[in-house]
Amino acid sequence: MIDLKGRVALVTGAGGGLGRAYARLLAQRGARVVVNDLGSGAETVAKEILEAGGEARAALCSVTDAAAVEEMVQQTVMAWGRVDILVNNAGILRDKSFAKMSFDDFRLVVDVHLMGAVHCTKAVWETMREQKYGRIVMTTSSSGLYGNFGQSNYSAAKMALAGLMQTLALEGAKYGIHVNCIAPTAATQMTQGILPEEQMHLLKPDFVAAGVLALVAESAPTRTILCAGGGSFETAHITLTRGIYAAGDPPSAEEVVARWAELVDRQDEITPEYGFAQSELELKKAGYVAPKTKDV
Repeated sequence: MIDLKGRVALVTGAGGGLGRAYARLLAQRGARVVVNDLGSGAETVAKEILEAGGEARAALCSVTDAAAVEEMVQQTVMAWGRVDILVNNAGILRDKSFAKMSFDDFRLVVDVHLMGAVHCTKAVWETMREQKYGRIVMTTSSSGLYGNFGQSNYSAAKMALAGLMQTLALEGAKYGIHVNCIAPTAATQMTQGILPEEQMHLLKPDFVAAGVLALVAESAPTRTILCAGGGSFETAHITLTRGIYAAGDPPSAEEVVARWAELVDRQDEITPEYGFAQSELELKKAGYVAPKTKDV
């Protein structure tokens, strides 16, 4: 039984859809929940939690406003003493083909999804470091991981969040901060009109919420991309093939092309533990041997 009693959670974009499902489930498991959104939905969800016997506060502000986000976190710490859980869920869509998309629509989506998550994470980061505990969930998407026609802005922001998660998980490790991604598939206002109606009823937001609960539990993993929808759960991985070594100074592009099948062969591919794993692999294939360190 995952018990969140004594924990304080902040869920953005929680006035409806996925955020509402997350906030309600976290509250059911004992967490005190800050329900963030722009409109009255945040107050409605906070009221639902209170009426069910939980503890909740509504916080109406845009995640694109760094000062307002900082104030929201400060008020939370003043009221409840800590912040243990952050679920970066706020988002919008402005779908168009890249040829027809304006810079304004591109920037807006990046500002809400990526910079909104940056603002919220930065606001809670020092508190989590000081208390030596934190659970942060970024919301990525299959559109970012694998691409989706008409969503270049959304895809760029969502893949950026996966990269942000990878580095923050490394930086937060010694402070007990676990950082993960959820890639949800759910019937919400954002997906209305994108998925066929016969599929929408199978993709309830509540069916994703269990995955988020797993990512914010005390036993949560870190650096995981968890995909969830319709009661199914998978993990996605950013991997590195063993590749080839092309001799020459410099190597020839013709050899790279000729050996392409060998280069992309996924047998024995790895999931790097950090970014320098790529250069370490490449130096090893080039014949570099690291000097032995002398005993002192």
